Amino acid sequence: MSDELPVTERTRLRRAHQRGTFDRKTIYAILDAQPLCHVACVVDGYPYVVPTLQWREGDTVYWHGSAASRAIRAQAGAEVCLNVTLLDGLVLARSGFHHSANFRSVTLFGRAFMVDDPEEKRLKLARFIDSLYPGRAAILRPDTPQELKATAVLGLKIREGSAKVKDAGPSDPEKDCALPIWAGVIPLRLAPGEPVPDPRNPEGVALPQHVRDFRLG
Repeated sequence: MSDELPVTERTRLRRAHQRGTFDRKTIYAILDAQPLCHVACVVDGYPYVVPTLQWREGDTVYWHGSAASRAIRAQAGAEVCLNVTLLDGLVLARSGFHHSANFRSVTLFGRAFMVDDPEEKRLKLARFIDSLYPGRAAILRPDTPQELKATAVLGLKIREGSAKVKDAGPSDPEKDCALPIWAGVIPLRLAPGEPVPDPRNPEGVALPQHVRDFRLG
């Protein structure tokens, strides 16, 4: 497998080429850092965007949703566009025109497929849980046949797409830098707060290590 995705008409960067990359390592790192994604497709002639959670296994990205969702069902076998974005900072400049943001994003294109086999679906969902909370799937109550039937799992081979990364300060023209206006970057990061236990937890249930050590990004 090539270390880079091929450049296509859909993925060719037309502006800010220096921010773009087709490197699989970069694309994989962004996908692995942010489970929230948006999947777009056309349903009955209208565009739909579905927010959901994604996880990667090798060169395939998977996501899940309700099997009763019309938009989710329409994605199976259809051309879709999947995006993951991390907002890393807000860039304040000396003019409104030059304000911007620092970010890491991945956009993928391709034909989605449905995971139909119940056992394969069960394994995919367990890997999804473990991708966020290592070791948790093994301690959970097994999914019931009805729960598996109610859940759709879709996948997309990572064959067409690109990443875009911006990590820079203000790009004001030199003549603006003497203006008495503060400019710079407000860094942003997604950080977990203190875990809040369900009040229905039985007495004595300890906080798991995978909750204590949870991190994103």
